Amino acid sequence: MNYPGLNDLITRALQEDIGHQDITTANLVSPSLKAKGIFLVKTSGILAGLEVSRAVFGLLDPDIVFTALISDGEKLEPGDRIAIVEGAAATLLTGERTALNFMQRLSGIASKTYHMAEIIKPYKAQLVDTRKTTPGLRFLEKYAVKIGGGRNHRLGLFDGVIIKDNHIMAAGGIIPAVKKVRSLIPLTVKIEVEVENLEQLKEALEAGADIIMLDNMDTDTMRRAVLITNGKALLEASGGINENTIAAVAQTGVDFISSGALTHSAVSLDISFDIIEVWN
Repeated sequence: MNYPGLNDLITRALQEDIGHQDITTANLVSPSLKAKGIFLVKTSGILAGLEVSRAVFGLLDPDIVFTALISDGEKLEPGDRIAIVEGAAATLLTGERTALNFMQRLSGIASKTYHMAEIIKPYKAQLVDTRKTTPGLRFLEKYAVKIGGGRNHRLGLFDGVIIKDNHIMAAGGIIPAVKKVRSLIPLTVKIEVEVENLEQLKEALEAGADIIMLDNMDTDTMRRAVLITNGKALLEASGGINENTIAAVAQTGVDFISSGALTHSAVSLDISFDIIEVWN
């Protein structure tokens, strides 16, 4: 995982949890006590965030030995062992919750993504994420989406043009909005336009949009949009899409399906960390 800001993120997470002192461990556990702990799976899913958890312990104590038993992207079943951590018992006790929080959250996202991606596997549509992420955790959550078999939409406002309803209102319409943006951005940058009905779809096609987002359309309207577009632009379906609706959306023939549920509604995977051995 190549993320330059990872150590700063983990440092903030540890500071949030530890504050000035882990008061329980500091007053209970001898600094000389050594221990071995293990991450155990409680429910089935897909693993993500292993290296983040490794980094948590490494920042607390570079002498900690973290031995991964499986890798990100592997399927998990109850009882599976993920990693063994050895070193100062105080470090293991102080770092376990932060390490678990990252691993459980990212594994939950990867697991949800995998489940939804599997549903639409028979169709051409590709599953993509959105910017509906936890503030400060976007890079990691989008990493988890990729681990689960999804694709990343734009990372932020800086790396892709999406002209939405409020932009259209401010610019005086779809055609002038696309024309103005096209004249100012690099030639290689694609333009996506959000539309809410078929009339707007036709405007976006006339304007030369590269990608058109079908926002909160029913599946019958999506099918008509696919026929009207006829390959002139890529189509992305968006709005309220979850495990129960995604198959019907994929059947319409759209190219992409974006779902904020991948990140904003994922349930953290149940993983535990247990001390299994101590010694002096």
